[in-house]
Amino acid sequence: MPLSKLREFLDQNKVAYVVISHSVAYTAQGIAALAHIPGKELAKTVMVKLDGKLAMAVVPASTLVDVAALKGIAGVKQAELASELEFKSQFPDCETGAMPPFGNLYGLRVFADQSLTSDKEIAFNAGTHRELVRLAFDDFVRLVNPKIARFSTSRTRTTAA
Repeated sequence: MPLSKLREFLDQNKVAYVVISHSVAYTAQGIAALAHIPGKELAKTVMVKLDGKLAMAVVPASTLVDVAALKGIAGVKQAELASELEFKSQFPDCETGAMPPFGNLYGLRVFADQSLTSDKEIAFNAGTHRELVRLAFDDFVRLVNPKIARFSTSRTRTTAA
C-alpha cells in the first residue's frame, strides 16, 4: 500500500492532511484537472540525477524543471532528468511516476521550487495514480527540509536544440 508509509509518517509527526481520491491519471496536469486543483497549486515530483545520484525536484504541475538552474543550485557538475528505469526500483511501494515528494523517506535530496511557497498548502501524488495528499506547505518543509530555490520554467518556453 503506497499511501500507508506516507500516512504513517504524517501521523507520527502529527500533521493534518487530506487524502483526495480521483480517477486514474498519469500526468500532473491531468491529475490537477480531475482533482479541480489549478496546475500551479499541484506539486509534481520530477526525478533528476545530480552527479549521477538520484534526487527529487518538486515543481508546480504547470511548469518544467530548468535542469541548468538546478545544476547551479545543487552545486554539481552534471544534472539531468532521470529515466523511469533509473529510479523505478528506488520506490518499490509506489506506482512509477507517482512518488510523493518525501525524498527523506527514500534517502534522497529534495529540491522544492520557490514558487511553491506562495501557497499555504501543497498537494501531491501519494504513491498512486489515484490519490493525492494535501497538507500545509510549512509542514512539508518541516518534515522534508527541502532546498528551496527557483528552478522551474514555464511549459510554453521553448529552448534551442
